[in-house]
Amino acid sequence: MDYQKLAEILFPDVSDTPEMLEERFPCRNAPEGAVITRMAPSPTGFVHLGNLVQGLTSERMAHQSGGVLFLRVEDTDAKREVPGAVEVLINTLKHYGIQFDEGAAIDGDFGNYGPYRQRQRAAIYHVYAKKLVSEGKAYPCFCTEEELGAMREKQEANKETTGYYGKYAMWRDRTMEDIQAQLEAGNPWVLRFRSTGSIENQFKFDDVVKGKLTITENDVDHVLLKSDGIPTYHFAHAVDDHLMRTTHVVRGDEWLPTLPFHIQLFQALGFKLPKYVHIGPLMKMDGSSKRKLSKRKDPELALTFYKAEGFPVAAVYEYIMTLLNSNYEDWRRANPDAPATDFKFSPKKLNPAGNLFDYAKLTDVSKNVISKMTAEEVYALLLEWAQEFDADFAEKLAADKDYAVSILAIGRGGKKPRKDIAVWKEAKPYMGLFYDAYLQPPVFDEKFDKATIRTVLEKFLAVYDPADDSSVWFDKVKSITEEIGYTTDMKAYKADPEAFPGTVADVSTFIRQAVTGQTNSPDLYTVMQILGKERSIARIQAVLEKL
Repeated sequence: MDYQKLAEILFPDVSDTPEMLEERFPCRNAPEGAVITRMAPSPTGFVHLGNLVQGLTSERMAHQSGGVLFLRVEDTDAKREVPGAVEVLINTLKHYGIQFDEGAAIDGDFGNYGPYRQRQRAAIYHVYAKKLVSEGKAYPCFCTEEELGAMREKQEANKETTGYYGKYAMWRDRTMEDIQAQLEAGNPWVLRFRSTGSIENQFKFDDVVKGKLTITENDVDHVLLKSDGIPTYHFAHAVDDHLMRTTHVVRGDEWLPTLPFHIQLFQALGFKLPKYVHIGPLMKMDGSSKRKLSKRKDPELALTFYKAEGFPVAAVYEYIMTLLNSNYEDWRRANPDAPATDFKFSPKKLNPAGNLFDYAKLTDVSKNVISKMTAEEVYALLLEWAQEFDADFAEKLAADKDYAVSILAIGRGGKKPRKDIAVWKEAKPYMGLFYDAYLQPPVFDEKFDKATIRTVLEKFLAVYDPADDSSVWFDKVKSITEEIGYTTDMKAYKADPEAFPGTVADVSTFIRQAVTGQTNSPDLYTVMQILGKERSIARIQAVLEKL
C-alpha cells in the first residue's frame, strides 16, 4: 500500500504540515515547573459541581505554579450541543471565581493558541490525520451502520469483547482499489486509528492522583475523524493538548478506560504525553451506602442549585477546598483571615476514590463565611441574589439601604459573631420581622393567661422609653415581672418551677412576640432600636387590640 498516495487522495486540500503548526504554536515561555492546564467541557447546558471541582483543581495547579489556565470548548459532538450553553458555562464558571488566562469567551476568544473551540479547528486536525495516514497509522473505513450493528450482534452472540478490532476490523488492510472504488461511489467514510496494541500486554502508568496503575493495551481501531470531517474527542484532545502545550490534563476518572488509547495516540503522533490527573467522583450517602451524585436524582449536582439557594461563592469555594485537600481545614483554623489562595494546594492530596458530598457541612461552612462578612458585604450580595430570585424582597432591601444594613449588623464582629444566615434564602425569614409586610401575628403559649399577657404589654408601654440604654430597659422588664408575681430568680425557678407562675424569660417572650411575631429573634432591645419608637409601640398596640 502506498500510504503517501492514500493520504493525498483522502486529504487533497491539506497543504499545511505538522512542522508549520509547531511553528505557529511554539512552546510557551513559562517558568520552570509551571503547570499549563485547561478546562475542556462540552457545551451541553449542564454545568455541575464536578466541573467546579475539576476547575478549581486546574486553577490552583496553574496559578500557584505561575502557569496558565485556559478554557477550551469541546464541541465536536454537535448532537449534544445546546444553544447558548457556552455562554452559560463561561458565566457560571466566572461566577464561581474561576478566571481563565486565555481561551473561549463570550465577546471573542483570547490568547495565542486558538481557536479554542474544537469545531473551528477542523483544518488543524486534518493536518495530523493526513500525517497518520501517510505513516500507515490510520485508514479510511466505509462500514455502514448496519454492518457495524451486525458485527456487534455477532460479538455478543460469541461472548466476545465488542468493538472494531482484529478480525473484525474489515477495512484495516483493504487494497487501494477497494478504497478508491468506495470514494468514486461517493460513499461516506470515517478515519480509524490502526492500533498496534494487544490485550495480552499490560504496562505501568503513573497518574498524579491514582498513583501507579497497571494498564492493558488498547487493541481497538477507534474512530479519529467522523464522516463530516470533525474529530472525535480522543483525537482532538491529543492534538489540542500538544499544540496548546498542556502539561497536565485534569479530568474525571470516568475517562480512565480510554487512557490506553490516548497514550497510544500520543505515541503515534510523536507527542510528549502530558501528566494525567484523574479525579474521583463526587458521592453522597444513600441510606447506608455511597453512590455517585446523579444529574437525574440530585438537584445539588447542578451549579444553578447553589446560586438559587443563595450560597455565597466564597462558601462554595471554601467547601470545595475542604473536599480537595484534607489538610485545608487545619490550615484554615490556623489562618482564619487569609485568602484561600494562600493555601498550598496539592493534587497528590486528592482522594483517589472520590469525595463524599455533605450538604450539612456546606451549610456550616456557609454560616461561618457569612458571619465573617461585614453588614455592607452581606447587603450587597443579598440584594444581588434577591434581584434575581425574590423581586419583592429586593425592592424592600433597595428602598432603604441603611435600614437593611443596620438589621444585618446585629451581632456582627467580635469573637463570636451571630450565625443566623447560611444561605441568602434564609435572610427573608430572618429579616422579615423588621418589615411590616412580612410580619407574622404572634401565637402565644396557651398555658399563659391572655389577661396576664395583656397586663405585661400595657405595663411595658407605660414605661417604654427608646432613650433608655439596654440595662435600664431590662430593669424595667424585671420590675414588670415582679409586679405580676413572676420571678426574676431563674435559679430559684429551676429548683422549684411549681412555686412560680412564670419568669422574667416568659415576660420577655410576651414582649418579643408582640414586637416581632416570633419567640426567637435577635436581641430584642436592638430590634426595637432599629424599628424605632413609633413602629414598636404600634405593633404592641395592634396585638393588645386582638387580645
